[in-house]
Amino acid sequence: MKRRLAFGVIVIAVVGVLGGAALLIAGQSRVSQDAIPSSVTRTPELIDSGWKLPVAATFNADVTWQSNGSRCGPASVANTFRSIGEEETTEAEVLAGTGMCWTGFCVIGLTLDELAEVARTNTKRKVSVLRNLSADAFREHMKRANDPDRRYIVNFTREKIFGAGAGHFSPVGGYLEAEDMVFVLDVNEDYKPWLVERERLFSAMDTIDSDGDKKRGLLLIE
Repeated sequence: MKRRLAFGVIVIAVVGVLGGAALLIAGQSRVSQDAIPSSVTRTPELIDSGWKLPVAATFNADVTWQSNGSRCGPASVANTFRSIGEEETTEAEVLAGTGMCWTGFCVIGLTLDELAEVARTNTKRKVSVLRNLSADAFREHMKRANDPDRRYIVNFTREKIFGAGAGHFSPVGGYLEAEDMVFVLDVNEDYKPWLVERERLFSAMDTIDSDGDKKRGLLLIE
């Protein structure tokens, strides 16, 4: 009985420490509320145009927000799976069987490769990691982001767009080619979906994730 009690205390302590670490990281990288609307485009007309794009339309103008600041990756996969008719449409369901984020927090967040493994665990669809892309290659992928048979999740750093913040995942809703803007279905409720110039999103993606010492990039599910 004493051993079980001691084990339970240890587990609670570990969860508390990891959860505290995740909250500390999120707090240190917080973007001010004033910086959000001034850094991206959220005018009603363009947002409406974004939601009418073929891929964005499959989300039904509805994004399920991430449960905490560390779980943007699983939330992005869950939202993306919902848009293509997969059964796993919650963070818990897409994480099931992966052994990741078992404390309730993805401490320091997941890398692009780790999120790919999460996606592969619960789908028979092809999941590809796309990194080290040139600006031209990124543009071609964004053009294909309007293909209903493809889904992209972008891994980028908020710092390049909002002036502060850390790495983040969100689904790509599509590409407004005439405006040369990408529609990002941000899974963080504080940000909500927004549009940004393709070159700026590429700059934010074309960065090193210090957790894995590799470049960020795109996750392609098809």
